[in-house]
This record gives sequence, structure tokens and C-alpha cells, in this order.
Amino acid sequence: MGKLQSKISFHTTKYRAEGSVGQTGPAGASQQHSPAHTDAVTSVAALKPDLCVSGGKDKSVAVSSWRSGAALRRFIGHEREVTKVTSALDSSRVFSASRDKTVMMWELHGTAGPSQHFPGHDLVVTGLAVSPDASQLCTGSRDNTVCKWDTETGECLGRAVISRNLVTHLCWVPGEPYVIQTSEDKTTRVWDSRELQVAHTFPAKQHIQTCCDVSQDGRYCLSSSSGSAGHGAEATSWGSTTACFLQLWDLRQTKGRVCEYKGHFQTTTSCVFLPRGPALAPSIATSSSDSTVKVWDQDTAACLATLCLEGSGPLASLAACDSSTLLCASSNSGIHVLRVSGSTELALEEVAAF
Repeated sequence: MGKLQSKISFHTTKYRAEGSVGQTGPAGASQQHSPAHTDAVTSVAALKPDLCVSGGKDKSVAVSSWRSGAALRRFIGHEREVTKVTSALDSSRVFSASRDKTVMMWELHGTAGPSQHFPGHDLVVTGLAVSPDASQLCTGSRDNTVCKWDTETGECLGRAVISRNLVTHLCWVPGEPYVIQTSEDKTTRVWDSRELQVAHTFPAKQHIQTCCDVSQDGRYCLSSSSGSAGHGAEATSWGSTTACFLQLWDLRQTKGRVCEYKGHFQTTTSCVFLPRGPALAPSIATSSSDSTVKVWDQDTAACLATLCLEGSGPLASLAACDSSTLLCASSNSGIHVLRVSGSTELALEEVAAF
């Protein structure tokens, strides 16, 4: 486990002199940096202390300073677009899943090539979750399977198949051996990673479940849904009342829903818990194919702030860096750095893009 304990040692403070999030110029101005990817960004995840990892349709995995937009490392190895990226926060390893049916592990301080391959799925890999100590990895695919891997050896430690379980997302419960999984069969499952068995299945929803997240204390789980305001593709139907929604679940009392968050008018593509800030009530953030990001009060389900990223196209992924910083991956305009500010009246603004 020696290598797994190594800390990320990039000295990111040296990138703050120019174009940092803390120096955005006039109010309302957004710093534009060189893009991290040459095509749509499909997934973004936060790293410590001031880094992020992202994957895109350009088949590459990038490690960047979100404060400056500077690209620090770029990993090339996938044959098709990257679908998901993740990392254990205190590990020097990042992981990427792809439409090429494989998962790869990369060393932040190593060579540009992958340090480990995980080839075991028959279709595109759409779920990726690493244990807190980065010793184990769970992957999910549209082939209806969830797999568990040893990250050191690349050995497949388990494989479970459930009919119609087209995996859309995976996340590991902090401090626990459990993994949350969403699916196109409209259900959210809790897996016990020790035996790779389903420990609980939440009641099926009316729409495909697209994403999930777990609160830092491991108590609450979020899942988001696909949807459309109308049955067709007409733009005039987006203002309908059949908005997409999210569910908040209490993992200690799994008999029913705790709260719903309604407001997006197209598929809710990503959902994350925001780390608690000194003046910020428990909050969550969501992104959508309707090009908006919303921040919600976790307890009351009140929408506290909405930001429309015009021209960005569908938004694919969110990452919470700290209590005041969100990263949002978009189809047309790279990675957006968003600032959450205020307490009684919350403000959400874009401060940079790269």
C-alpha cells in the first residue's frame, strides 16, 4: 500500500499568479483559458488540493489546475471517448472508463501511459468508483455487469450480472464497503463490495436514473433522472410542468424517499453534494441537458440559485471542489469553474472556463 498512500505533490500555488479563480477581473467577467480537451468534455472529478481530472470525446484524460486552467498532465491510451473519470482524493492514481470497453489507471507522477488495464466488459463502461484507500475499483457497463478489481494487480475479484441493469453511474460510500449504482432500468442499487452482492434496491422510478452521489458523512444518497418536458423534440415543449427531478435518500432509513428537487426541463445529468461551508446550509448541485446548473437547499428542496451556461450545450458532469467551487463539464465549451457565494441569498456565477 506504500504507493497508494503517496500524496499529490503538485505545487499548484505557483499557478495562481495569473488567471486564477481569485483574480477574475471585473464583476461578471469570466477568465477564458486554453481548453483542457479538443472536443466535448464527458466527465470531471475533483482532486486535492487544487486539481481536477477530466475525460473527453478526444479520448484523452487531463489533469489540470482548476484555479488557473493550466493543463499539468495528459494521458493518452484509450481508443474511443472517455466516459467517466475518478480518483481517491488522497491517492496519486486516477482512473478512466471508455467506450472502448476498458478501464485504465494512471499515475500522476508516472509515465504518460497507463499503469494498469482493467479489460473485462463487453460494452461501453459507464460506471466507475474507487474505494477510499484506492485499493479496489468497481466498474459498471451497459453489458448489465458490475465488476470489482484489485487496483494493484489488475485482477478481477468479482463479477455480477443482473438482467437489464444497464449501469449509468457508480459512487463509493465514504468509510463503508458499499457502492451506490444507478441504472437505465430506473432503479438505484446499493452493492456490498465485499461479496459483490446487492444489499438494497430502492423502488423503481418513472425515468432512467442517470447519476448518483453520497454525502460526506455517508448518510444521504442522491440520484438523478432522465426526462423531457414533452414527448417529442420540439423546443416549444420545454416549458412544460413535467420537469426532471432528483431524489434524496436517507441510507439509514431506506423505506422511502426523503426529498425531491424539481426544476430542470431536460435530463438531469449529474448531481453532487456540496461540502459544508461556514455560512452555507446543507446543499446539493445539479446539472442538466438544458444547459443549467442549479443549487438546492438539501432539507427544503428550495432552488437557491440557477445559472444558465449559454452556448455550452448539454452539461455532462459536476464536481464539487470545496464549499464555494463547482466544476461543470460541457459539450461545447470545456470545463466551467463556478463560484457559489452568499448564505441567505445564494449567488452562482461562472468565473473561468478551460
